[in-house]
Amino acid sequence: MRAHEAGVLHAEGYGGPPLYLPTPGDVSELIPILWGRSVTRDEQGRLCVAGLDVDTIARRHGTAAYVMDEADFRARASGFRDAFAGAFDRFGGADVYYAGKAFLCTAVARWVAEEGLALDVCTGGELAVARRVGFPGERLAFHGNNKTVDELRAALEYGVGRIVVDSFHEIDRVLAVAAELGVVAPVMVRVTVGVEAHTHEFIATGHEDQKFGFSLAGGQAAEAARRLLARPDAVRLLGLHSHIGSQIFDTGGFEAAIHRLVGLQAEIEEEHGVELPEVDLGGGYGIAYTSQHTPLGPETLADAMADIVEREFTVLGDGDNRRVPKVSIEPGRAIVGPGTFTLYEVGTVKPVDLGGGRTRTYVSVDGGMSDNARPALYEADYSCSLANRTSDAEPMQVRVVGRHCESGDIVVLDEYLPSDLRPGDLLAVPGTGAYCRSLSSQYNHTPRPPVVVVREGESRVVVRRETIDDLLALDVADA
Repeated sequence: MRAHEAGVLHAEGYGGPPLYLPTPGDVSELIPILWGRSVTRDEQGRLCVAGLDVDTIARRHGTAAYVMDEADFRARASGFRDAFAGAFDRFGGADVYYAGKAFLCTAVARWVAEEGLALDVCTGGELAVARRVGFPGERLAFHGNNKTVDELRAALEYGVGRIVVDSFHEIDRVLAVAAELGVVAPVMVRVTVGVEAHTHEFIATGHEDQKFGFSLAGGQAAEAARRLLARPDAVRLLGLHSHIGSQIFDTGGFEAAIHRLVGLQAEIEEEHGVELPEVDLGGGYGIAYTSQHTPLGPETLADAMADIVEREFTVLGDGDNRRVPKVSIEPGRAIVGPGTFTLYEVGTVKPVDLGGGRTRTYVSVDGGMSDNARPALYEADYSCSLANRTSDAEPMQVRVVGRHCESGDIVVLDEYLPSDLRPGDLLAVPGTGAYCRSLSSQYNHTPRPPVVVVREGESRVVVRRETIDDLLALDVADA
């Protein structure tokens, strides 16, 4: 970390590019790992997705806009489905639950169902999306650390396949609602396994000091299982669940988590004389937002995790293969993230004198933290590219910022763009399919952008742009 007694602005090297961002030889070149599979440039230098150029998209749908490649989403979904089915075939296969919190709308829910995946939801609103498209209840998992009685009732009435319980109070609620409805609730216990994933603290969920799950170290998880197994009239304990965090690029954390999780599951089975048929290993698989990121493909992940599972259950079986429960995982970002970019229009290009011969160029776009909160929330890095043309101009280091009244309204902290960038140009920020629309807001009374899906050269809106009328609709004017 650079330091100076007069403040960071005076530190040596302040304003320079990060180590992962070398000056490009061709500022218009696309780095494939950052973009959806169909993104190219046409003969005019325009960015195209699934055969449709960004000028046409901007003219039809306006900016800012989330632009999603349907075929990319489906290919990544089926890629996880097939990779884990193949790697876990010796154990009876594996279930892939798409994590709806990454991004969910009715179109996406239909795609998930059509590609043969299950769906993980964590609020009554996400459950309502699934219900709207008739998503099979038995292929739904219901997450969340503070589910309401009404949400639990809706889930059990719809026949969800699993409720992941997160606290003793929630166990009491599930028992009460199940008794009220005269049903047996299928449940899993979320276990905090004490693994610190190598990711930002705000998206690390496996260590003890956070809000999710029952502690393994404190014996809470074992006690939760005891309480549930004592009530077979109201609940059926399927097994244990673990999630160690998000944006993870290796399997080391998963290996430690699986070791602890299957050990606890074996202890519960031996103590109570039961067989728990399932174990959920969570998700959190990372994607490339910048060239510093090196994500693992689904085949690599599946093979590594299947080997870990086999090894752990062999150890439990004293050298013999022990029965392996049905494994499930929950990718979200890794399916929806890479195939979507956000399309913006440049409004201003402003060089700012930092003193000592240093200058930073601020590029303002017609969006910002209201459509992508991740940089402000936990300093997430992004890339971007000039989208409506190519340029032979010298590259300049820029900071892409939004239009909101916050100095922390940053879209891309550091990037190189051509020095002839001007108002009216289009910029595309890749990797915005996950947690951008889901975390979006109406800050400064800014209507949310639309989600535009492109398939085989044709575009359609699956989530429309909000309007000023939408903003005012909830405002009780005569209150």
